[in-house]
Amino acid sequence: MTALGQEEAPTRVPVIEARGLTKRFQGLVSVNAVSFSIAEDEILGVIGPNGAGKTTLVNMISGTYEPSDGEILFRGERINHLPAFRRAHLGIARTFQVMKPFPGMTVLDNVTVGALFGRDGGERSMARAREIAREWIAFTGLGSRIEAQADALGGPDRKRLEFAKALAMGPKLLLLDEVMAGLNPVEVDEVVELIKKMRGQGMAMLVIEHVVKAIRSLSDRVMVLHHGEKIADDDPGAVLEDPRVIEAYLGKRRK
Repeated sequence: MTALGQEEAPTRVPVIEARGLTKRFQGLVSVNAVSFSIAEDEILGVIGPNGAGKTTLVNMISGTYEPSDGEILFRGERINHLPAFRRAHLGIARTFQVMKPFPGMTVLDNVTVGALFGRDGGERSMARAREIAREWIAFTGLGSRIEAQADALGGPDRKRLEFAKALAMGPKLLLLDEVMAGLNPVEVDEVVELIKKMRGQGMAMLVIEHVVKAIRSLSDRVMVLHHGEKIADDDPGAVLEDPRVIEAYLGKRRK
């Protein structure tokens, strides 16, 4: 119930919901019974030690791996058995830790592929796909490199290209896997500002990152994985002060 004269806050319907998600590889449990949800315009940060199951989790959501147990609901639809390309058509896009632009193609052509391949891509003309690509190239700060060969870009610009390709797919869920790896502090701040600028674009985001400052700044909630299990899921301040998280990931406090 609400106090007299006050309206109830609208319920946020999850864009993605994982229920008891588990992945085994020949008996080795990489992700164990992990449940969470992300609402539209919400950013969930995911942290944990190397080998905690973070990328495996993203691979299950994006369709690279099929879960061993549990289920994935995307906008209320069970998608466990859908291949990756079908999930992309529904509105799930991702970036990769190892950036591999399409070789021998310009920045514009790379991002155009995203516009043709993602949500509603099959209904677009080439001219419209290129128009969408130009918009996202400008949005991500790559406008001056639009005709450059994508495989000749430096590290920071390749990161921006990863963003542009994914955004051109028109995602309702964007999965960002360690997009700040290898960047210097100034470049990290630039990527953080870019992700903040993406808020309000009508999508949910899951951000895997080791840069704790960035996770604290970006995330509405932070989920922590350890040995494949979820050990915390709360607002950033509470999670980063949790003794279990400090011991498992951030390092024990000095006495």
